[in-house]
Amino acid sequence: MESAARQDAISMVDLKAQYRTIKPEIDAAIERVVNNTSFIMGPEVTGFEQAFTQVSNACFSVGVASGTAALHLALLACGIGRGDEVITTPFTFFATGEAISQAGATPVFVDIQPDTYNLDPELIERAITPRTKAIMPVHLYGQAAEMDEILDIAKRHNLRVIEDAAQAHAAEYRGRRAGSMSDLACFSFYPSKNLGCYGDGGMVTGNDETLIKRVRKLRDHGRMSKYEHDELGWGYRLDALQAAILGAKLPHLEAWTEARRSHAARYNELLAGSDIVTPAARPYNRHVYHCYVVRTPRRDELAAHLTQAGIGVVIHYPLPLHLQPAYRELGYGPGSLPVSEACAQQVISLPMYPELTDVQIERVTSAVKAFVG
Repeated sequence: MESAARQDAISMVDLKAQYRTIKPEIDAAIERVVNNTSFIMGPEVTGFEQAFTQVSNACFSVGVASGTAALHLALLACGIGRGDEVITTPFTFFATGEAISQAGATPVFVDIQPDTYNLDPELIERAITPRTKAIMPVHLYGQAAEMDEILDIAKRHNLRVIEDAAQAHAAEYRGRRAGSMSDLACFSFYPSKNLGCYGDGGMVTGNDETLIKRVRKLRDHGRMSKYEHDELGWGYRLDALQAAILGAKLPHLEAWTEARRSHAARYNELLAGSDIVTPAARPYNRHVYHCYVVRTPRRDELAAHLTQAGIGVVIHYPLPLHLQPAYRELGYGPGSLPVSEACAQQVISLPMYPELTDVQIERVTSAVKAFVG
């Protein structure tokens, strides 16, 4: 019985299922890199950068070591440093705020919209001070933030905009791709992402060649030539092996994205009429559903119920950045950003990956409805 239960378990993300569908392509990409022994930079990285530029609709792409490295380098390339402030959301993975701090700046957290969970543009201007240098919206869960309003505010106050698009590969806002709308944008290729490698990887995209050249230089130890460096940089290069894997996966991204969107529509249909709050996708957005996130005041009990039923769930995210112990010195306390705090206590991510079957979705939603009534 116990063995059967394990066999019937539904994972939050099933990377093995994806690998099985494209095994020959992945294996060939890995073998190619091993045979040519060009493990650092080289044609695999350049080729993937060029291909990803087409996907993001930006003019340039620079492969880097991780999504966090992408954020860090984008901030540095934009001249963000000690004494500066960057406005961002507290309802995101820790790396968003961490990168701002690593650049020497201070994150200023602004609350979110209660339905999309993205940065609320109506609250941004009151947070701007003479020290504010940039706004960093996060396209959370695969849905783009309200970029027109954010870009307008930035233009009026002479601020940079850096998109955290770590969860938004191929997402769109009013027909424009995530990664193409701001000064610079940052993607993650963490294994569970919509486009993920077999380790860590990231990308910085943008349309300003000067900024991109600086990112390209800083990712590789600030070097002018092999052994000449005119400034301090970082070892933030994208591995050739990861680039090759990503290059093999990239042609499948569109089909995988449409599968995710179809799964989300099916979830919405089956959960309609229940007490569960399903995702709010703006009609002008292409939501790519990195996560399928629902909301209920009985979140922890639902999580336990689904886990007991052999259904994988994750909470993205249980503690907003402004309440993290690492940011205690910033002085935010409980109740300071109420929407983020309420969402952190109520959201739960259900299984979502392209290879998910309709039978599995029906089983998940049946278990959810059996709990909420």
